[in-house]
Amino acid sequence: MLEVGHRLFRFPGGLKLEHHKRESLVEPLLRLPLPEHLYLPLVQHQGPAGQLLVTPGQTVLKGQPLSRARSDREVPIHAPSSGRVVGQRRWPVSWPPGSEADCIVLETDAEEHWIERHPRPDWAAIEPAELIEMLRAGGLAGLGGAMFPTAAKLRGDWEAPGIHTLILNGSECEPWISCDESLMRGRPEAVIEGGLILARALGADEIVIGIEDLMGGVGRTLERAAAEVGGARQVRVVRVARIYPEGGERQLIQVLTGAEVPHDGLPQDLGLACLNVATAATARDIIVEGKPLIERIVTVTGPAITRPRNVIAPLGASLSELIAFAGGLKGPVERLVLGGPMSGLPLTSDRIPVIKGSNCVLALGPDDTRRSQPEMPCINCGECVRVCPASLLPQQLFLAARTEDHDETAALHLFDCIECGCCAQVCPSHIPLVDWYRHEKGLLRERGIEDGRANRARARFEAREHRLAAREDQRRRKREAREQRLIQQAAAKSEVQAALERVRARTNGPEDEQGGGTP
Repeated sequence: MLEVGHRLFRFPGGLKLEHHKRESLVEPLLRLPLPEHLYLPLVQHQGPAGQLLVTPGQTVLKGQPLSRARSDREVPIHAPSSGRVVGQRRWPVSWPPGSEADCIVLETDAEEHWIERHPRPDWAAIEPAELIEMLRAGGLAGLGGAMFPTAAKLRGDWEAPGIHTLILNGSECEPWISCDESLMRGRPEAVIEGGLILARALGADEIVIGIEDLMGGVGRTLERAAAEVGGARQVRVVRVARIYPEGGERQLIQVLTGAEVPHDGLPQDLGLACLNVATAATARDIIVEGKPLIERIVTVTGPAITRPRNVIAPLGASLSELIAFAGGLKGPVERLVLGGPMSGLPLTSDRIPVIKGSNCVLALGPDDTRRSQPEMPCINCGECVRVCPASLLPQQLFLAARTEDHDETAALHLFDCIECGCCAQVCPSHIPLVDWYRHEKGLLRERGIEDGRANRARARFEAREHRLAAREDQRRRKREAREQRLIQQAAAKSEVQAALERVRARTNGPEDEQGGGTP
């Protein structure tokens, strides 16, 4: 079994970046006033949309499901407020990037009437399979940005080796984002209890929380919370060095264990599961309070923001409303980004709504961005190779992507690229390398040449569904056989009883006739 976090290792490449987290941590964490309208995309995760449950004009309660998940790859959405469903509308969204999508438009009523909730503070007595179902019904997806359906990650492959360690990722390596640090400072007990719930669902014995070494007292805060919640023996907090992108799942695993997740493998192959600290806290809210995922903490920051801060925002609120709540803009914006400056997505509109994976809105001014430079030919300097944390060959990937040599990009493990932006940051030729990689990934997906990990995950899911169906069929046959035996036994008893009654009637008949005559 791998030892996790007892000694620290290095991943290849990476960059040391200047951090700007203090700016957004100075102001207190506040809740955004409820907007009049919320725009809720039907897809807020990696996977297909769930089945729509509401119709235009329908009145809904806070926390009421607006869609239903029919498999682990689907994630339901819930009403962040009570109100009325206006209908569906095409609206700019962040996922898929740069697109418009169908959104449920919810007119809020400011009454905040909740649906009936079913809190389960006795989660330690709940079976893992039931916990996973409750988390799926609560709409849980990864809140670290990947938005992978949590139920699918927890359920995993029943034939795989067991998970021995749950890693909670609180390292938050992007230089401007502080929503996870704000959460760990303000609700450490929720992170710990959520981690314990997830560990029970996984069958993991140990929980390791990875945080950046510059987070000050966060580590001690988490350790005190673990002692209070009752997880001190199961939970360890490990401080990792500030080297971007140590918050990447594979990079954090390598730092904590020294082991690399194979190209076509998953952390589960090493007996590990890695989830974000905000995902853990939300898991706690779903189980302990019966509160589905309807809001999240978002960092609103950047040199162009008047008062950078962290905000508790309902899903469906527009980024413009978050910016206004942070005092608005204090100067021209050169670049508006969802996420961090390294791996975030450039935005063309501030009408985009907050979704489950929205961790930060970053407003950069003209002096804070790399001036647009004309793209020059690659000079084969090798700087991109030196900083790549996934040990890829970025320049060869670029050449293959530019010529749409899909076989070559797949052979060069394009899908191992985590789009961290290190290569583009150091490129002296100003080549937008990550943009090329994202474009090529889209082309490969369109042609059905998918990530080997995705294919394996799908194969495992289909195999699991087949096993479940076979198991249910076997149970059905046993149940039917048992019912048939009971019917036969009941029929046999009826025949025996009828025969006894006939014998009794013949035996008692003459006596009755003699005794019943008139003297």
